[in-house]
Amino acid sequence: MKIGFAQINPTVGDLKGNFERIAAAYRRLTEAGAELVVTPELAITGYPPQDLVFKSRFVPENLEILEQLQGIVGRAALLVGFVDRNEGRGKPFHNAAALLQQGAPLQKTHKALLPTYDVFDEDRYFESDCEMTPLTIGHRRVGVTICEDIWTETYLPRPYYNVEPVRALVEKGAEFILNLSASPFTLGKATVRREMVSALARQHGVPICYCNAVGGNDQLVFDGNSIAVDRDGALIAQLPAFSEAEEVIDLADSSVVNPPAREKMADLHDALCLGVGDYMRKCHFKSAVLGLSGGIDSAVVAAIAVEALGPENVVGVSMPSPYSSQGSIDDALALARNLGINCLQIPIGDAFAAFKAQFAEHFAGLPEDTTEENMQSRLRGMILMSLSNKFGHILLTTGNKSELAVGYCTIYGDMAGGLAVISDVPKTMVYELSRWMNRDRAVIPWNTIEKPPSAELKPGQVDQDTLPPYEILDEILRLYVEENLSAHDIAAHGFDEKTVRWIQRRVDLNEYKREQAAPGIKVTSRAFGSGRRMPIAQGYSG
Repeated sequence: MKIGFAQINPTVGDLKGNFERIAAAYRRLTEAGAELVVTPELAITGYPPQDLVFKSRFVPENLEILEQLQGIVGRAALLVGFVDRNEGRGKPFHNAAALLQQGAPLQKTHKALLPTYDVFDEDRYFESDCEMTPLTIGHRRVGVTICEDIWTETYLPRPYYNVEPVRALVEKGAEFILNLSASPFTLGKATVRREMVSALARQHGVPICYCNAVGGNDQLVFDGNSIAVDRDGALIAQLPAFSEAEEVIDLADSSVVNPPAREKMADLHDALCLGVGDYMRKCHFKSAVLGLSGGIDSAVVAAIAVEALGPENVVGVSMPSPYSSQGSIDDALALARNLGINCLQIPIGDAFAAFKAQFAEHFAGLPEDTTEENMQSRLRGMILMSLSNKFGHILLTTGNKSELAVGYCTIYGDMAGGLAVISDVPKTMVYELSRWMNRDRAVIPWNTIEKPPSAELKPGQVDQDTLPPYEILDEILRLYVEENLSAHDIAAHGFDEKTVRWIQRRVDLNEYKREQAAPGIKVTSRAFGSGRRMPIAQGYSG
């Protein structure tokens, strides 16, 4: 059978726009010879629709779109993801797939395995259906699975389920397996998916076609990378990463493909660019503004914004204080020239002096401390938000994961903004990404990369005055935040326990800041976002 992969970029809630995307892809793939066109998971609604499903007209309108798709189906069948009603007990809806064929009754199947961990919360909305039965296309019996249905215990954080949908479908006569997915990107995940799908195909002796969504929806990025493998698990098709694509795969053609391996930093860069671009487009922003300090974080965010939006749509702002070095000012201006963006220069020295003067009587006899440091950050936040309000720019925040973890960020200051581009990228990885960006030419000034990082909020300040070296900090943070290890267990990895407990305490104390932070783009296994839910008022310190 010739399977048409519609690796599309749906927008959550844009039912009409998603219909047009699906219909256009169906027409093109049918013309290219597809006998069956497959879309990603919940292609009609976009993934994840979250509480939109509870709106009174949302699910009925998604069912109306399904009827409209039935009306355009010609000689090729269409397998499409949608939200179905649950007419029985349990949650009100099913995560579903419909098989549409001309002149034939609609066939449908419901997702069996509902992930409720990390960023997933499907058990809030959907009822599971473990009665897995193949669908029929002519005389062919096809096993249809939806995203998590194909994930096996070996590749999950732990054994979550007692049902094996692929095994059940093969035992009931499925000749091949189709999977509709909306599998979010994290670094290294495409390789894991490919290994898992190949292992399943070998185990059950059936070809598997895996159609994944692509695009950014809020904090999540979907990387595409749709694949087809033969019954021996050999890769016979791979669609591109981070872009919409269409391809017709003939399951009778067992020619093996060997796509070149992608670099880790290329994946990170493309994921961030796609996340920024789609967030802007789907939220109807035309341009972005950000502060340029001359430091590495703002430089990387600016370069990503330019890649995603074009230099004409990005505005940088240099806001030197009395403590800003001339070198940092020069680095910010050099970056703007390299990127071809407009850079406004709005010094905060006079405003800072006037603001401090208002507290002269009240702060008399008290030394300057983080209060005055945070004043500078908040003045900058006010300048950037004023530009955002006046010109309709979205404000991009520039803090990295390491800073956000330990609270080295100012609430209502440098945390102000609409999208936190690198909030899931540790500092060491920011440097790695910057060097990758400079692989062909110096996009980011080398001095920005090579100088010691500093917030420059007081004389002679550098980050390592109060933080462990980032190589140590980031590994402890990974073990604490992503692996959930206790301070004692982290220290057993060879780290100083006093340092570990200091970092742990900083992470826990700053939960309230992260609750108020701009949404960030998830690229690691566990981000500070919807997949990590920690109480703010709590007394555990294990």
